[in-house]
Amino acid sequence: MELLSDPSAWVGLLTLIVLEIVLGIDNLIFIAILAEKLPPRQRDKARVLGLGLALFMRLALLSVVSWLVTLTTPLFSLGTFAFSGRDLILLFGGLFLLFKATSELHERLEGVSRSAAATGAYASFSVVVAQIVVLDAVFSLDAVVTAVGMVDQLPVMMAAVVISVGVMLLASRPLTRFVNAHPTVVVLCLSFLLMIGLSLVAEGLGFHLPKGYLYAAMGFSILIESFNQWAHRNDVKAQARRPLRERTAESIIRLLGGRGRGEPVPGHEPPGVQEEAQVFAVEERNMVSGVLTLAERNVRSIMTLRSDISWVDLDDAPGDIRAQLLDTPHGIFPVCRGSLDNVVGTARAKDLLAAIMHNGRVDDVKHLRPPLYVAESTPAIRVIDILRTARGQLVLVHDEHGALRGVVTPIDVLEAIAGEFPDEDETLEVQATGRNQWTVAGTADLRLLEQTLQTHDLASDDDSYVSMAGLLLAKLGHQPGNGERWSHDDLEFTIADSDGQRIKSVSVRRISRDLATQEDQA
Repeated sequence: MELLSDPSAWVGLLTLIVLEIVLGIDNLIFIAILAEKLPPRQRDKARVLGLGLALFMRLALLSVVSWLVTLTTPLFSLGTFAFSGRDLILLFGGLFLLFKATSELHERLEGVSRSAAATGAYASFSVVVAQIVVLDAVFSLDAVVTAVGMVDQLPVMMAAVVISVGVMLLASRPLTRFVNAHPTVVVLCLSFLLMIGLSLVAEGLGFHLPKGYLYAAMGFSILIESFNQWAHRNDVKAQARRPLRERTAESIIRLLGGRGRGEPVPGHEPPGVQEEAQVFAVEERNMVSGVLTLAERNVRSIMTLRSDISWVDLDDAPGDIRAQLLDTPHGIFPVCRGSLDNVVGTARAKDLLAAIMHNGRVDDVKHLRPPLYVAESTPAIRVIDILRTARGQLVLVHDEHGALRGVVTPIDVLEAIAGEFPDEDETLEVQATGRNQWTVAGTADLRLLEQTLQTHDLASDDDSYVSMAGLLLAKLGHQPGNGERWSHDDLEFTIADSDGQRIKSVSVRRISRDLATQEDQA
């Protein structure tokens, strides 16, 4: 009753509880690290057993506090150093902490035993418990010495120890989850244990290190780590704002050796990175990229443009139509009257030739198929479904005003995935003319260009432009003339052929970043 009515006893109890919790945190963290080596079903048991042993050892040492005080009597001397029982406990306990912390750091930094959960190679429960017992003995001594130095009443000491261990027991599960989810925190805690081990060794040898220095260093490190965790959380939030499909596609391309945003151009990395990237060929990466990004594209970005459409005019003479069909390598055509804006239907070249041969003309009812239309905003994935049921037909693409903008065939979809497949009357839209030099048609698809040039951010996010010419018009803000330049990343684009109405071809070359900076400053 005297203790309950003594304000100084309550103040001492509260202060000692706080100190005991602080001193026990490192004990709890190391128990969590050791428990991670066990199968999941045994980890909670190990944590509870470890804290129970810690409580038992603290109470046992407090019960023999008078004997603990006598441990300061020198037992033997080596030169100028005199060693007592307390010194030996601190010395060997510190060496044990240095050994365990160094071993754990080595495993985490070198990746020695991080795959235990995947392989089932867990540590023995008895081995982990034995290590916990030794750790509890070392940490309990520190806590008991603190208690003896602060409070004179044994019941107050025991109450503070029991309450502090109970608090740590309640916090053990969330703390363990936090430690396991943040590897850098584990490394930081192991570094703290190295500092504690060093201080114990120093005290065992008779050199007193003020605990304030240790706590100040630990507090500063925790502050820096909290900033790192805050920055990491903000980065995760920023990444979460990007579409899941985009993040997944970028991760897969990077795993295949492709270039992510802000990463060096392939071939400019260190030798080890180059060898790893060569496991997958550029063509393989480009095909995978084409598949993963197809769902982000609309039909406008993969269609054959209106200016490149080969079509049949029913108003032409049958002989002219026959000559056109024989001279054109395409197998299916839009059939119109007078212009592309008056589409009657679609037909295969062989059906049109057969109609002319047998009937002398093309009957727009008997020989033509009804045209299939899609809006230019239709997703490319949806167009694949339409083509699958079209049985060899092409699909006509129109804008919001009903004007024909282009056509889509299965070949167009294949080119969006695997690159260009030019017909006999076509040339490649992106042609290499030398090392790090290309000639690009104004109609070249920007996503194909990104793959060829190994760059990013050429294509518009909202598909406001899809071609090389559209990109330059948007960036320059006017109809450029021959010789005008625009730079992006480490690439320089020069207008090679422009007739004042449209951009026909562009020369592209890759320049070093230093040279690009100098040219921009000039």
